[in-house]
Amino acid sequence: MAWNEPGGSGGKDPWGGGSGGGGGNNQGPPDLDEVVKKLQDKFNGLFGGGSGKGSGSSGGPGLSAGGLNKILALAGIVAFIAWGLSGLYVVEEGKRAVILQFGSYKATTQPGLHWYPKFIQSKEEVDISKVRTIEVGYRSGGGRSQSTTAVGRESLMLTQDENIVDVELAVQYKVSSAKEYLFNVRNPDITLHQATESAVRELIGKSKMDFVLTEGRGEIGDSVSVRLQEILDLYNTGLFVTSVNMQNAQPPDQVQDAFDDAVKALQDEDRVINEAEAYAFDVIPRARGASARLLEEANAYKAQVIAKAEGESSRFTQVLKEYEKAPRVTRERLYLDAVESVMSNTSKVMIDVEGGNNLLYLPLDRLGGISGSTAGSSSNVTADDMARQIEESLRTRSSDRNSREDSRNRRSVR
Repeated sequence: MAWNEPGGSGGKDPWGGGSGGGGGNNQGPPDLDEVVKKLQDKFNGLFGGGSGKGSGSSGGPGLSAGGLNKILALAGIVAFIAWGLSGLYVVEEGKRAVILQFGSYKATTQPGLHWYPKFIQSKEEVDISKVRTIEVGYRSGGGRSQSTTAVGRESLMLTQDENIVDVELAVQYKVSSAKEYLFNVRNPDITLHQATESAVRELIGKSKMDFVLTEGRGEIGDSVSVRLQEILDLYNTGLFVTSVNMQNAQPPDQVQDAFDDAVKALQDEDRVINEAEAYAFDVIPRARGASARLLEEANAYKAQVIAKAEGESSRFTQVLKEYEKAPRVTRERLYLDAVESVMSNTSKVMIDVEGGNNLLYLPLDRLGGISGSTAGSSSNVTADDMARQIEESLRTRSSDRNSREDSRNRRSVR
């Protein structure tokens, strides 16, 4: 009988697992069939299955149909939960998620937490808040930012006056409709570039070269923005143009030197015109001021002459009335006034004295105590003052002459 034969003596079990079991001296390995049996029993007991003898020689137990169904149901529940959790997604602020069902458009979701059935539907996120930039006519020698899409070729365009200009534009745009952006055109950025170039060529062809190269840059940029948005809306690209900036506009390199000379000549022309206008703005106001001053002086002189003439005529009329009343007194007064007006304009008077041989010289400027040297300085001396001074001078001269005659007579008597 084998040591692990059922019903055998416990002492023969080398692991001491028999009923009599204290034989710990046997150190052989355990029975593999027994270990498998115990595991099967525990597993069947867990799911409600019974154990029994098999018809085969192995005699091993098996799972019941009910236990297998429970295992499959549990596995299905776990798989369903995992599939449901895998459909959760979060749309960030400033973005939109486009849901596709079997590759066809289903819906557009707003920012927040959403769920979609995975493997049936899929999603694509589009950033609608990001401002994107594309450059048309970009030169490889210039610099650009990392967020800028540039087309490395020159945009040579024909103007209305049959000249060629090289134009560089920077277009800033955003996505306005995520659905149109993803499905209506294959490559929206390339479409935008081609539409921009078309709009620019249309507007440059309607403008002259001088206008494009000088003051027309801002106006052309605004017009291109409007025309470009019309084209994008016609194609339903889902793009919105925020701004169009003309970064550079210049003639081709072959004629750059000649164009620089022409621009310099235009600048010199503008400078000369500005200087002439500044001179005109300086001279014309002064000339107008001088003419206004002359007109005012002429008007004042006119008013003065008229007023003086009216005063003389009024005075003459009044004098005539007085003369008719007292002719002698009036003639004497007129004579004195005339003498006064004449004497007031001179500072030296020569008087012929009756009975004398010499002329009497009267320095009126000194006699009047006037220190001025001009002829008009004695104009402040009145006729009465002059008469008194003349009388005093005459008395002085007469007394001097009498004293000289007395002295001569006394000498003759001796």
